[in-house]
Amino acid sequence: MEKHELIYPEEAVGSRLDKWIATLAIGLTRCAVQGLIASGNVLVDGKEIPKNYRPKAGQLVEVIVPPPEEIDVVPQDLPLDIVYEDEHLLVVNKAKGMVVHPAPGNYDETLVNALMYHCRGSLSGINGKVRPGIVHRIDKNTSGLLIVAKTDAAHKHLAAQIKEHSFTREYEAVAAGAFQEPTGTINAPIGRHPTVRMKMCVTDKNSKESITHYEVLRQYAGYAHLRLRLETGRTHQIRVHLSYIGHPIYGDNVYGKIIKGVQGQCLHARKIGFIHPATEEYMEFTSELPPYFQKILDKLERM
Repeated sequence: MEKHELIYPEEAVGSRLDKWIATLAIGLTRCAVQGLIASGNVLVDGKEIPKNYRPKAGQLVEVIVPPPEEIDVVPQDLPLDIVYEDEHLLVVNKAKGMVVHPAPGNYDETLVNALMYHCRGSLSGINGKVRPGIVHRIDKNTSGLLIVAKTDAAHKHLAAQIKEHSFTREYEAVAAGAFQEPTGTINAPIGRHPTVRMKMCVTDKNSKESITHYEVLRQYAGYAHLRLRLETGRTHQIRVHLSYIGHPIYGDNVYGKIIKGVQGQCLHARKIGFIHPATEEYMEFTSELPPYFQKILDKLERM
């Protein structure tokens, strides 16, 4: 069972609770949240509420997610943007809004459902039936490149590279504020937030070393276009680090502020590089900025 304790923010006042919860990074769709409300698994100040409830600022919201059922992942013929593929692995360009693997509220139409159909079951089994082939993940609303292992041997080889920090991961983002320096490094440990369990934070308690390097590509009025390189790979690392230094990602309503009409953070996994587990050759792939990202840059250009 997972339990998320949240404080309803001032900027969300007026919104329905189910709609607000569905925008958070806890992997629940609005339909799934409504199901949890109906079953009494969403509480406000300790009390059950109707599905159309609109909380007040500062109220305590508890979201209780029952243990996931053992499920058989159903192969689904969904669009896949495959950048590279051989008998050992795939490199996939994930669209913004697509969940990587099944979880409560998202049991189908995930990347794994699409991979099961495309690969006809030829995926590594190290992460079990729900996450076959998944070596590393990116958030639902982060777009860009992911590597997928077809064999257990490839999976182990690639996972070791990530652990040893020899795996290249480069991102681009739009972040709030004016940067004083053109480049920088954020070296701050990340761990689970002490009260809001669905969030991560910079903390010295139960945390891990986390290092992000950034470069300002273009400074706009009130925002900056950044290139970022991960030296480590913690959950929500870029989002947490940029928020920590006062430059949250545009559209990140978990670590930044809610922007009307924007769904999710402007963050794209632009480049990925690794040593091929069979040939020992270094391979590197890049992905063009997707339309949603370019649209935001165009908007900033006109400001």
